[in-house]
Amino acid sequence: MLTVCHLYPDLLNLYGDRGNVLAFMRRCSWRGLPVQVREVNLGGAVEFAEYDFLFIGGGSDREQALMAEDLKNRVDALRMAVDNGLVVLAICGGYQLLGRYYRTSQGREIPGLGLLDFYTEAGDKRLIGNVVLEAELAGKKTKLVGFENHGGKTFINGHKPLGSVLYGHGNNGQDGREGARYKNVFCSYLHGPLLPRNPILTDYLITLALERKGYPSKLNALDDELENIANQAMVDRLLG
Repeated sequence: MLTVCHLYPDLLNLYGDRGNVLAFMRRCSWRGLPVQVREVNLGGAVEFAEYDFLFIGGGSDREQALMAEDLKNRVDALRMAVDNGLVVLAICGGYQLLGRYYRTSQGREIPGLGLLDFYTEAGDKRLIGNVVLEAELAGKKTKLVGFENHGGKTFINGHKPLGSVLYGHGNNGQDGREGARYKNVFCSYLHGPLLPRNPILTDYLITLALERKGYPSKLNALDDELENIANQAMVDRLLG
């Protein structure tokens, strides 16, 4: 059985980010792979080493500050689980939380968890709109689509991005990169939600979780005709 931790679902569910957990569950269940989801809220007990997939959604500056405070005494346990291959998907505010800090427009720094070496600064305008990325998953290039709406501009330093921006703003509207990757951690600003719109990414995360658990990781093919048509329609509309 794969075990999913949905961290702070009561605070972090901007733009239907909960749909990422539902997509992960559904694509497992369609293949007969048992999966269990546990929701962990503020102050709740959590043993990160027990999980196979951790999801952190998006929230406001206030929610980020609450999360950082709640997790500050558990950073070492989370870091150890990440170093041992825990599969993590962090979206928007959850993405920013994993970095060193978020600097507000007033110059106040909201500390992050420091799991990854990047930082975020408030921009002078929001970065909003549809996005197309070119990402490499399991050695194959693919296009991912989503919708971004963020005021923060993230700079990922030496980290590998999730993908290169073909359309949209990405991390900061400047360097042509979107998201960040580290081991089995995947960060992104893309809502949509991201996983239902990109089944190839969902399956890649499932594969990584199975591999980490020592299970056979070759997935049975699903009929993704409708998902692929929707994905390609967005790519065609945005890229012409």
